[in-house]
Amino acid sequence: MKTANLVTPIAREEVLKLDAGDVVYISGLVYTARDMAHLKLKSLLADKQSLPEDFEGGVIFHAGPVVKKEDGGWKIWVIGPTTSTRMEPYAEMVGRLGVRAIVGKGGMGEDTLKSLAEYGGVYLLAAPGCGVIHSRAVKRVLRVHWLEEMGVPEAIWVMEVADWGPLVVGMDAHGRSIFQNIARKATALKEQWFPG
Repeated sequence: MKTANLVTPIAREEVLKLDAGDVVYISGLVYTARDMAHLKLKSLLADKQSLPEDFEGGVIFHAGPVVKKEDGGWKIWVIGPTTSTRMEPYAEMVGRLGVRAIVGKGGMGEDTLKSLAEYGGVYLLAAPGCGVIHSRAVKRVLRVHWLEEMGVPEAIWVMEVADWGPLVVGMDAHGRSIFQNIARKATALKEQWFPG
């Protein structure tokens, strides 16, 4: 296990150095995106319309923040990960957008593992229940997209973060997954304790 400090935009070469189980800290731009944002991005791509951001080398955080308007801008008070598996249907799209890191909780499926290997990305685990701690890494909100249309949790929030972490590589760009490892160990124990 090693520790890496990544700065956005993240190069594919940096992601390829990471292995499942490594610890990562991120600085730079992070985009929140939940179910509705992914659906809207897919719709825009299908209609050949421009996207609100260039996600190449970027980080998407599966999260809906708690925010407050302050001094003409926004302050993030709490931001914790939401369940990532809901975004599994968009795995290939996210890979094509050039996203280098997806951050969330609970793991993702085979489509994501395949996309990460094909396009060069990682899935990172953010500790759930630590929304206040995660928010401390947010230095400022740069902009927000689709706030009136979707509301606070589903909008895309563009944040600048510094030394955000520790985040754990749950899936790497080499087809390895800590979730698969855990499942294999559990199956082996089950067969050992309950043979036949």
